[in-house]
Amino acid sequence: MQSGKAVWPWVLGVVVIGGAGGWLFRDQLKSLADGVSVPVQSTPASTGAPPQPKAAAEPAPTPPPIKHPLDAEAAADPALPKLADSDAAAWGALSQLFQGEGPLTLLLRDHLIQRLVTQVDNLDKPSVPPTALAARPLPGNLQVEPGEGGERIAASNAARYAPYVQAFTALDPAATATAYKRFYPLIQQAYVDLGRPEGYFNDRLVTVIDHLLETPELAQAPLVERDERGRYRFVDHDLQSRSVGQKALLRMDATQERAVKQQLRAIRSSITRG
Repeated sequence: MQSGKAVWPWVLGVVVIGGAGGWLFRDQLKSLADGVSVPVQSTPASTGAPPQPKAAAEPAPTPPPIKHPLDAEAAADPALPKLADSDAAAWGALSQLFQGEGPLTLLLRDHLIQRLVTQVDNLDKPSVPPTALAARPLPGNLQVEPGEGGERIAASNAARYAPYVQAFTALDPAATATAYKRFYPLIQQAYVDLGRPEGYFNDRLVTVIDHLLETPELAQAPLVERDERGRYRFVDHDLQSRSVGQKALLRMDATQERAVKQQLRAIRSSITRG
């Protein structure tokens, strides 16, 4: 658990226009980008032997069935820009969802759709690559205080999460779902670009939401300790082994965690049929 830049701005990512941007991480053709020519292999000389029959191509794997289909085609905007040019449109949609400019200052504006879905896709994993973050890191350091059994996360630490929680819980789930469906073609394209050609992003989003909802609700603030590098970590091995998304919820106070979970359930209901 990092003491300074806790990874939590995912709350904005799971609600609006997710999108994956695999180009942020996949290998680039650096030789072409740098203007370095790539040698062309010469055709081997004929040996006079008869051509050998080619092995039959293996059939493409069957895509998994879609569990939570969206009626996104009807809701999609035919005037949507290309994914690479979508920042202005995505920012405009966010501006209509939030009350005031305050929440928007938490977000990184460039490659917004790509960042959001990349971040969502990593929330049930041990960590999120720094280049995948869609919002600015939390201010300050983790606040701790002496407690029974050692140091615990302090009640004052909740203030660091307050702007993110307030922004997330203030969103109207129905309006959020409408914006999500409008941009879904770009979201799905970005998810495919991330290396998920057979995947369906809405299914992935629901899976991540369900994972976050499984975060335990503790009776008291968890014990923490510093590791060999001076960073705080949970003393409880089960808590420390949990995903980056669940750890973020565990670092909030109980009221914040319950509010976020309530909003997650509302968002889930708005993007599923059941």
